[in-house]
Amino acid sequence: MSQADLLDHDPVFQLKGSMLAVTVLELAHNDLPRLDRQLAQKVAQAPNFFRDTPLVLALDKLPDGEGQLDLQGVLDICRRHGLRTLAIRASREEDIRLATMFDIPVLPPSGSSRERVVEAKDAVPQVTGAAPVRRPRGEKLSEKVVEQAAGAGVQAEKPAEQPAETKHEAPAEASAEPTAEAQEAAQQDAAPEAVPEKPAEPPVPVVRPTKLVTTPVRGGVQIYAAGGDLIVLAPVSPGAELLADGNIHVYGPMRGRALAGVKGDTSARIFCQQLAAELVSIAGNYKVAEDLRRSPQWGQAVHVSLSGDVLNITRL
Repeated sequence: MSQADLLDHDPVFQLKGSMLAVTVLELAHNDLPRLDRQLAQKVAQAPNFFRDTPLVLALDKLPDGEGQLDLQGVLDICRRHGLRTLAIRASREEDIRLATMFDIPVLPPSGSSRERVVEAKDAVPQVTGAAPVRRPRGEKLSEKVVEQAAGAGVQAEKPAEQPAETKHEAPAEASAEPTAEAQEAAQQDAAPEAVPEKPAEPPVPVVRPTKLVTTPVRGGVQIYAAGGDLIVLAPVSPGAELLADGNIHVYGPMRGRALAGVKGDTSARIFCQQLAAELVSIAGNYKVAEDLRRSPQWGQAVHVSLSGDVLNITRL
């Protein structure tokens, strides 16, 4: 085996999934001069935070009837203020077309699904007992599936062949009217048997796992609690990042970043014994250190919650 063959067995790269905290700029109005002014004011509050910040530009919240967006102008404004646009979230066809021209990845709108259930108008007849058809948007059913389903529909519509009837002539003396006893027996035979209903199974409780960290979290370390809460029983250094789908508890000085409800849970909370954070965020709504230092709760044990789009910081 040659040296080249040996090197081919040693992988050069590895693909991994990662949960990254990315800033999302949701554009509410097609007004570039006002965007430039307001973004400059926001960046002036925390210039270090916005320096070379990765950004997802969300255009799916733009109201209808505001005209075509100057996407190149928006990108230039963001770049001028230190924001680096990685992708665009859009729903309008013209915005998606412009993003494609600029070779910028397009993400689906917020809350959308890539799958859909087949509607009744385009669904094929199903074989008895088969599960409902569910397929990705735009995917066509294979010809084999269509033929099988069509065949099943034809069989269902075709009546079953009846056995040949044998006629017997009743004796002349037989009564044309059945007796009351015969009618009652016929009704009992025709009545279907009552099938006892199966009791409904109780719903399975959803268990939210809690991630527990007992050692100090140093700068540059990122800890993510997927699907649950994060509890840290040690100090969190500057440059460290805590992320959780649920709540975050820090029983020590909190000097890094804390992002709770990263998948949109607005009921998530942040608890820390000493607030000295670079950033706190709940469901994408955040405050940076420059804002936090103005709060009288700076350096205190606090509880952070979200009301609408406003972060509330109260002393514990």
